[in-house]
Amino acid sequence: MSNRSLLREASHAGSWYTASGSQLSAQLDGWLSQAQTSKRPARAIIAPHAGYTYCGSCAAHAYKQVDPSVTRRVFILGPSHHVALSRCALSTVDIYRTPLYDLHIDQKVYGDLWKTGMFERMSLQTDEDEHSIEMHLPYTAKTMESHKDDLTIVPVLVGALSESKEQEFGKLFSKYLADPTNLFVISSDFCHWGQRFRYTYYDESQGEIYRSIENLDKMGMGIIEQLDPVQFSNYLKKYHNTICGRHPIGVLLNAATELQKNGVNMSFSFLNYAQSSQCRSWQDSSVSYAAGALVVH
Repeated sequence: MSNRSLLREASHAGSWYTASGSQLSAQLDGWLSQAQTSKRPARAIIAPHAGYTYCGSCAAHAYKQVDPSVTRRVFILGPSHHVALSRCALSTVDIYRTPLYDLHIDQKVYGDLWKTGMFERMSLQTDEDEHSIEMHLPYTAKTMESHKDDLTIVPVLVGALSESKEQEFGKLFSKYLADPTNLFVISSDFCHWGQRFRYTYYDESQGEIYRSIENLDKMGMGIIEQLDPVQFSNYLKKYHNTICGRHPIGVLLNAATELQKNGVNMSFSFLNYAQSSQCRSWQDSSVSYAAGALVVH
């Protein structure tokens, strides 16, 4: 066995979520028990990646739609927060640690993706600094625990893709999205509002600022539910809504569009929406969270 680093530590455990496996397990069970099963089995979900105190309960509404008896492989597409990346990147390790149990990267799929020449490698440092993928690992582990021995993951760090690159990656991932044993987890928060995020769009006709934010987010969510990548791009160009996972979402919308062209019937629905706080003045700030699921009929 080579002596290179084969492990990614759960670097945000103890700060963004509890490092205690038993405590974490109980917390996740609690949130999941509050959510309804309405869109199972999900082929893809969109869920937030903030600290669990902020978004744990929202994310549960998406993860509740995952059917562990169907799913065998979980693709996790998260945006890059710390490094400039114009493509997508793959990890260099074999195992992602979580406080619940270790998750194994699917080296066969990784090999196939690498061969396309469309990916770069992220350093271990980048991997461990990034939270957008890690925040989905405990929920993935919890949801899949009844079948954990059959489970592999495919973490993908998504860069600031052009529309044409979103289309290319969408096409590439569409063949994996077509497989019912695969689940796609799309990691994204919604509006980051306030001066600290340099985003203060306000439509006064909506009333309080937080209502304007909700209206703006729900406009985008409605477009995502239409599975329309072009309309989603136009919405972002018009309103510049600070949806941090817009590129992973764009890849999913393009993958879905590709499958629909081939006669696959599917629908996406959002199941929960939340804000970290309610903005009423220009001094306030908030981050929005949304959870939704894609079902193939």
